Amino acid sequence: MWKHFFYFSKADRRAIVMLLAVLILLVGGNLWLKEKQGKALLPSATDNESVDSFLANVRKKERLHRRSSPMHSSPTVTVLFPFDPNTADSTTLSDLGLSDFVISNILKYRAKGGIFRTPEAFRRIYGLTSEQYEALHPYVRIGIHNRLRRQDTAMSRSATVFRDSTTLYPVTVKYVEGTVIDLNMADTVMLKHIPGIGSGLARMIVAYRNRLGGFHAVSQLQEIPYIDTLVNRWFRITTPPFRKLRVNHSSLDRLRSHPYMDFYKAKAIIEYRRKRGNLKDIAQLSLFEEFSEEDLKRLIPYLSFE
Repeated sequence: MWKHFFYFSKADRRAIVMLLAVLILLVGGNLWLKEKQGKALLPSATDNESVDSFLANVRKKERLHRRSSPMHSSPTVTVLFPFDPNTADSTTLSDLGLSDFVISNILKYRAKGGIFRTPEAFRRIYGLTSEQYEALHPYVRIGIHNRLRRQDTAMSRSATVFRDSTTLYPVTVKYVEGTVIDLNMADTVMLKHIPGIGSGLARMIVAYRNRLGGFHAVSQLQEIPYIDTLVNRWFRITTPPFRKLRVNHSSLDRLRSHPYMDFYKAKAIIEYRRKRGNLKDIAQLSLFEEFSEEDLKRLIPYLSFE
C-alpha cells in the first residue's frame, strides 16, 4: 500500500498526510476527553476522607441517641424471683429489673415509715409501670410478714419502759415460746423479737441472707459468728432462696461475692466460659480442682445454669 502512496503527486501526498494528522488528533482528543471525564467522576482522596468523617459522626450521634433514649436501649433478660418489698435491698430490687428511679422511691417510702401490707399496695410506687407491676405481682411475698408485723405493732405498744431523770429505755418484748417465723422473710424488727438476738445480730443475719441470696436451711445461721443453735427453733424455711448465681452470665465480682465462692473458684468458671463456652450442670464443676465435694453440696441450691 505504501508503494502506491508515492505514485500520487506531491500535493496529493501532502493532503493525505494532513488528513491522517487531523484524524489522529481527533481520535486522540476524544480518548483524552473520556479519560478526563472518568477521572472527574471518581472521588479524590480528600473527598473520601470527608465522606468517612461525615459517616463516622452520624454513627456516633446514633449511638449516643440510643444510649440516652430508653426506647432504643437493648433489651435485657431479667430472671424474676420471690421478694418482699418491705425488706428487699437496692441490689435485690435492681436484679428484678427495676430502674434506679423506682428503687429510690421504694427506699424513700420505707424510710418514711411506709409499709406494703398487701401485694396490691406495691402498685402505688411512683414510676412503676403497669407492665412491671403485672410481671412482679406473682413474686411479691408479704402475707406472712404482714401478719407478723401487726403482731410486732401490738407488742411494741405494750413494751416495758424504764425511766430515769433524763432518758427513756424501751425494752423489746420477745416472742412467746412456740412462735416460728420465716427466716427468708423476717426483717431486723422481727428478728430482734427472737430471744438471744439483738440489733447487731439481726443486721448480721439480714446482711448474710442478702449475700447468700436467701437461706435454704435454718442451720446456715451457725455460719454467722456468735449465733447459737438455740435460736434455730424460732425459724423455718417456707420460701426457697430468692436469688441464684447465673453461672454462665455473672461477672467475676458477682461470682466471688457469694459466701460459698472465692476468687479462685470464680476465676476458674470465667476461664472455662472464655475457652469452651457455657457450663451445663454441676457435674462439670466437679471436674475443677478448685471445687471440693463439700463446696458443691453447699452451692447446689444457689447455682443456675440457664
